[in-house]
Amino acid sequence: MKFSPHIESVQFPPITEVKSWLVGLETNTARPLVDLCQAVPDYAPAPAMLDHLRRLLDDPMTSRYSPDEGLPEVRAAVSDWYGRRYGSGPLSDQICLTIGASQAFWLAIMTLCQAGDEVIVQLPAYFDHPMALQVLGIKCVWAPFIENTAGHPDVSAIAERITTRTRAILLVSPSNPTGAVISPEVLWQIYDLARQHDIAMIVDETYNAFLSPGTPPHALFAESDWQQHFVHIASFGKTFALTGYRAGALVAGSEVIHQALKVQDSMVVCQPRITQQAIRFGCEHLDEWVAGNAVIMQRRHDCFQKLFSQSVDRFQLVASGSFFAWVKHPWIHLSGREAARRLVEQAHVLCLPGEAFGPGLEGYLRLAFGNIHEENIAAAVQRFVEVAAD
Repeated sequence: MKFSPHIESVQFPPITEVKSWLVGLETNTARPLVDLCQAVPDYAPAPAMLDHLRRLLDDPMTSRYSPDEGLPEVRAAVSDWYGRRYGSGPLSDQICLTIGASQAFWLAIMTLCQAGDEVIVQLPAYFDHPMALQVLGIKCVWAPFIENTAGHPDVSAIAERITTRTRAILLVSPSNPTGAVISPEVLWQIYDLARQHDIAMIVDETYNAFLSPGTPPHALFAESDWQQHFVHIASFGKTFALTGYRAGALVAGSEVIHQALKVQDSMVVCQPRITQQAIRFGCEHLDEWVAGNAVIMQRRHDCFQKLFSQSVDRFQLVASGSFFAWVKHPWIHLSGREAARRLVEQAHVLCLPGEAFGPGLEGYLRLAFGNIHEENIAAAVQRFVEVAAD
């Protein structure tokens, strides 16, 4: 059987690969696995939401299709949520509800690009993005990772990479994998760059509900022409602890949404109604619950950052944010995969290798805090101390 000419060059899903290393690994009840691999909130959805959804399951309409773009009342609730969070936001017809943020990204790319086009991708990149671009035959033009600025984008470096084949600039803020937040000023500069070149700036803001206290959101939705050059990728799966519900959204100008619905209809038709109703309930009732969880994640981050910086000498904490830490490992002769495998085999710590997030990043590891309670962080940090000493 023949495969797509692009598919064999695409890396295997990194989380699936890393979790396969656990097969045959001896279980140690005295030293249980510390899972820093996947950025999934470890708490359940809000009880009030679950009660609401249970009542809806008896309604036959809950099991039916919705409009491709989502139910009008749900998109209205999402629009209002954006208005509260950003000070201004998209209208309902500028929102398409999707099967997670990943599908929103596919909609955006398939609407804006074709094989042979170029997309500028900021390193380190969330691995699903370049994987999708490679499958579609779209060239990733890498904007470099600069360690001493914790990976924040260099606007001039991005500008230098724009060519006549460039269709979009791709950013993630807060960053997956570093946790770093792109400042509103830098986001506006890159947006202005996209506007000057008549291309799109695509920003994946999956973790926008987990900004550090005092970190302002950007004001791009207040720009009069944001619809012409700004495309926003959203995930309510992290916000409302609904990752298995696949609760995403594509936010863009109404014409982009109109064209994207051609792909939506042929790909998934619509987001499940039960997921839409969960999103609606969350947007209408759970602002305080979301804020409380953001505080929990920030405490985990702050505790880890303090203990890691104080206790671990050979690993370098390069960047971090509410969900993630980007760490430079000490074994210069090992790739990130080899270093990550050493950690799981010798310390029972599971994390992702740096090269999963783009070329030239073999010296790094990504750690995620979603699965580790604050009271367990000190013991997890101690494992890095011990394995570095071997």
